[in-house]
Amino acid sequence: MGMGKIVQLDAHIANMIAAGEVVERPMGVVKELVENAIDARSTRITVSCEEGGLKRISVSDNGVGMDHSDALMAFQRHATSKIKVESDLFEIHSLGFRGEAIPSIASVSKFTMITSDGNECTKIYKAYGEMVEDCSYPCNQGTEMIVEGLFYKTPARLKHLKSGAYENSLIQDVMVRFALANPSIAFTYISNGKTAFRSSGNGNLLEVLYQAYGSEVAKHAIALDFHDFDYHVSGYLVKPSITRSTRYFSHVFMNGRMVKTYRLYKAILDGYEDFIVKGRNPICVLNIEVDPQLLDVNVHPSKWEIRISKQNQLEYLLKDNIRDALKKSLLAMDVDVSKARVGLKEEIFSQLALDTDRIERVEPYIAPKVEEPKVVYESMRDNAEVIVNESLIIEEKEIGKTNDSQFPKMKVIGQLHDKFVLCEVEQGLALIDQHAAQERVHYEELLETINTDVVMNDLLVPYTFKVGNDIVQRVDELNGCIEEDIHVRFEPFGVHVLRVSSVPSWMKELNGQQFLEDVLENFKNDQSSSYQKMEKKRIATMACHSSIRFNHALTMDEMQEVVRQLSLCKNPYHCPHGRPTFIILQEHELTKEFLR
Repeated sequence: MGMGKIVQLDAHIANMIAAGEVVERPMGVVKELVENAIDARSTRITVSCEEGGLKRISVSDNGVGMDHSDALMAFQRHATSKIKVESDLFEIHSLGFRGEAIPSIASVSKFTMITSDGNECTKIYKAYGEMVEDCSYPCNQGTEMIVEGLFYKTPARLKHLKSGAYENSLIQDVMVRFALANPSIAFTYISNGKTAFRSSGNGNLLEVLYQAYGSEVAKHAIALDFHDFDYHVSGYLVKPSITRSTRYFSHVFMNGRMVKTYRLYKAILDGYEDFIVKGRNPICVLNIEVDPQLLDVNVHPSKWEIRISKQNQLEYLLKDNIRDALKKSLLAMDVDVSKARVGLKEEIFSQLALDTDRIERVEPYIAPKVEEPKVVYESMRDNAEVIVNESLIIEEKEIGKTNDSQFPKMKVIGQLHDKFVLCEVEQGLALIDQHAAQERVHYEELLETINTDVVMNDLLVPYTFKVGNDIVQRVDELNGCIEEDIHVRFEPFGVHVLRVSSVPSWMKELNGQQFLEDVLENFKNDQSSSYQKMEKKRIATMACHSSIRFNHALTMDEMQEVVRQLSLCKNPYHCPHGRPTFIILQEHELTKEFLR
């Protein structure tokens, strides 16, 4: 009988293969070991790294610790205290549960574990999977794990790592996330002998936000707490006056577990959409509590990915509540004029240069070039009647509507450089961007007429769309999704073709065929929220075309009309593109400038 080709791998090689999935870099090692420390009910966790963890990583905690037999068992593959029977896998309350991290890390490094459960004290030392030392060793209750020479014997993995400084920044980022997810645990992160981050562990999330991102962020944080039948969301949103260029500052935790889920980030961004400039990203910390049975965390060994069973419901809950919270808390942007002092300019820029490691500099927003409208009035004064008539229509529409937040009382005092309307307000001086203000007014006006007075036009030549048969079979579902929003009906026209024979009149403003292609594409990829989004974008463009330009002189009456129309808007503080419509210079700041 011939020898078979298939053999059982020995435990050491199996662990090295698992290590490839569980620990891709030093940050992965820190994440796994800190999760174990949190599961051990620790209240104090200290992580110390040298050369970004490539030389040495130490994670020590004051948790429950282990006795000698548990300490030995922790190095066995799939040995865990967190699940015992199959059903436990569907109700996971701990961060770790697979029993892979310690044996995997120990197979690609020199690994020391020193632990005590209050009775027995143990030290175990393994070098690249080989047992070197196993003895009793005096120590306090808790556990310390030390990892040295990581990936030294797997050069291919080592080659892919970046510099120590880069790896260190990733570890610091993950430590900040742990602190935000667990405000009642005191975390300390020491890099190359210096304390890089520390949280007090007193349970105050706002304090952790302050430690992580500074006073400016903490000062602009809005507390959140909302729920529905399945989900409870709490945490903080940072007002959109402070943004970042990447989405790494939107922190989402599911039952205290840090996760990366693009669709939830997208829902957060959709909630911020009316208030934030395109291309910028918000800062927020949200902890979502949910029955563990609705959550599958066993998707990938690194445990970053999850599957949520009622994801659409959660996305709508996030989007709507974030938008409402921002709407209620957003007033006009206050501007700190003290930084504009000429004498201080140089000092501020040199300070910015020093702080670039800690603070991300915000690039000035450059407005996109917009085509001039086809008809440009010679002078707005000739059309004062038109403006007044339009405003009467707005007034009729807005009767009985109250603003969520009080629009400040404004008294027009003049115009600056034909661009800004200057107004006296209780707090000081308001500067209204005349173009942005008009955009907001026209945007809300268009939004209302488009959704109420729908005039349908029959097409001489119907639009046809070649699609897969699966979409043709789902045509009723497709129409159900979009009819209310964009008032268009797709009809099957053969096996692989849909056609549209009438469209609403507003669609003549844009390329209807292309717009509907996008709608089909989004439906196919299940991005249901994007119909309204495309419609919004289109209306915003139309509003932009019909608004007062910059560099346009206005009479006193016209300026008062701009202010009055703006005050009636549902969101008078931002234009449809997310830029502020006006800012306020505080009187006490101005007084300071005159050294009073």
